Amino acid sequence: MSDFYDDFADMYHLIFEDWDASIERQGEQLSRVTKSNWSNASSLLDVSCGIGTQSLALAKHGYQITASDLSSTSVERAKKEAKARDLEISFSVCDMKEAFTHHGTGFDVVLSCDNSVPHLLSDEDILAAFKQMYLCARPGGGCLITVRDYGIDNQGTNIVKPYGQRIVDNKRYIGLQVWDFEGEQYQLTIFFIEEDLSSRKVHTHVFRTTYYAVTTDKLLALMKQAGFEDVKRLDNVFYQPVLVGTKVIH
Repeated sequence: MSDFYDDFADMYHLIFEDWDASIERQGEQLSRVTKSNWSNASSLLDVSCGIGTQSLALAKHGYQITASDLSSTSVERAKKEAKARDLEISFSVCDMKEAFTHHGTGFDVVLSCDNSVPHLLSDEDILAAFKQMYLCARPGGGCLITVRDYGIDNQGTNIVKPYGQRIVDNKRYIGLQVWDFEGEQYQLTIFFIEEDLSSRKVHTHVFRTTYYAVTTDKLLALMKQAGFEDVKRLDNVFYQPVLVGTKVIH
């Protein structure tokens, strides 16, 4: 997985029609969800920050952000993106299954967005990550994750999901995903066809990784098993389903 994101880091923003606009939109949406569930939250830990989409977004809303990712190349890009926007964010490289060991505790909210958790390919690995998130959260704080709703996705092979086209720096990019299922897991292949509009030279980029098509019901059950309470799914508040749970003060 880290190799996938290391290779993809320079092009990751192309999956968005307008990455900057998406950062703004996600910041507004995630801030709203955070305030409605943890009204006094100020310190957030992003355990799968990637190139910084959510970390940048929430830092712009005034949150104190600590962020990490398994991909060192993605983290380096996230640092550059934060510097370009004059945002103070503490970035580091860390596997979310070691979040507590790496970051410690006391965070108001621990988050993992953009369908990162299903990169963990078993219930055991997901539970291990959720237990680490639980330890990172302060009593009264909580966990916020966003994932695909695999309950509504078709499963099979040669399933094509297009991104559309982007034009950046006199280059045209045509992007698409291809899904190939084997049981509850599937290989995701991302293709980006890059065309130089001046020379008409074409280059194809290919990136592959594997996901576990875990249902939101299973994830909610695993969050409860990790210790979170008041666990629930929120719909129509973000572009993906949002799952939240609270570390109750006993």
